[in-house]
Amino acid sequence: MITSTSNAQVKALSKLIKNARARRQQQVYIVEGIRMFRETPEDRIEKIYASESFVKEHETLLAGKDWEMLSDSVFASVSDTKTPQGVLCLVKMRENRLEDMLQQKNGLWLILENVQDPGNLGTMFRTGEGAGIAGVIMDRSTVDIYNPKTIRSTMGSIFRVPFFITEDLHETIRQLQNAQVSVYAAHLEGSVCYDTPDYTKGTAFLIGNEGNGLTKETAALADSYIRIPMGGQLESLNAAMAAGILMYEANRQRRV
Repeated sequence: MITSTSNAQVKALSKLIKNARARRQQQVYIVEGIRMFRETPEDRIEKIYASESFVKEHETLLAGKDWEMLSDSVFASVSDTKTPQGVLCLVKMRENRLEDMLQQKNGLWLILENVQDPGNLGTMFRTGEGAGIAGVIMDRSTVDIYNPKTIRSTMGSIFRVPFFITEDLHETIRQLQNAQVSVYAAHLEGSVCYDTPDYTKGTAFLIGNEGNGLTKETAALADSYIRIPMGGQLESLNAAMAAGILMYEANRQRRV
């Protein structure tokens, strides 16, 4: 059992939790909590770390796996949550190729530009899975998908919703359009109500930064601007909420 926070493995875990560059360099990330541990595909897990209390209560869950026990205090020191559940694991990164993702005919996509809130990104993944999307495309300025808060917010959807992180968002949008995917920008200047277009064929929704929306250059690439009508004195909705409304409208049309 590891009982010191100066242990090399403990230091490495702390760095992976806090540092996106370290995660990219090692091509691994941290998944924490019993539900997420159960959701993680076994072939993706490199190693499991469990607190002494967790082992006493759930040792059968660890049978046959490569795991290391930490004292409760050491586990708490590396945990990213206020009330640790006592289990976390190192998971291998696995991203998808855009070419493979585009093989899905009449797919529904979410394209994100500079989304900054980890909870918003995770919620979009979770909602997207429920709405049946084909995948999520993100630019490099969007918050790290492997951020521990984002991972928790996905509630396991990160393992089931394909995603692609693009180095050139504009070129990627053009690739989708060349693949007969219609791109709609959620925009305050939209003249078309969001429930008017036909989303039953290849469709992608562009969602921008929580505070500033889409950049002009990115929005200009869209085939159409759409808007969600606002009552009261509101100007816009939370980015994840807006994305959810759009994805579920497409889902509704495809179920009719």
